[in-house]
Amino acid sequence: MENILHKFSIKKGSKEYEIVKNTINDCEEKGIKGEEKLCVTSLESMVDFAISKLGKNVEVVSTEVKKESNELQQYVIGKGVKKLGDKNKTIVCHKENYPYAVFFCHKTDTTKVYSVPLEGVDGNRVKAVAVCHTDTSQWNPKHLAFQVLKVQPGIVPVCHFLPLDDHVVWVSK
Repeated sequence: MENILHKFSIKKGSKEYEIVKNTINDCEEKGIKGEEKLCVTSLESMVDFAISKLGKNVEVVSTEVKKESNELQQYVIGKGVKKLGDKNKTIVCHKENYPYAVFFCHKTDTTKVYSVPLEGVDGNRVKAVAVCHTDTSQWNPKHLAFQVLKVQPGIVPVCHFLPLDDHVVWVSK
């Protein structure tokens, strides 16, 4: 950790220190039961991880917006929701906060991925990626999802949309 702090001129106790420390902890922490994970620092490493876990016949998806807007608005689900991937084989990669590109990638066989067309009140269209975690029994009971849904781990699936930027999903075809 000392080498990293020195390399990026980060002072112990600073906000940047906490961010770097959290990213390193996320990357070094053991995955939950049934989860395979890896932090990658290049597209090549991400591709290698995806292919090693899913095989060569893969597709990569992310949320796409027809026109970006800074205004909040309501959306409705349009026609054409589609399940992506074969046999729930998916890898999700999330951009981590770090001085350079680090993606936290993880695979479970209890995640379903969907392409969901959304239509905004202003006519804007979004091709959103939705992820449903069908087995949350190994999750931390203090996870935000359980607080929001007022449920305990393992009771119900937890589904959410992936944000527009810095999230990539790999699915087997």
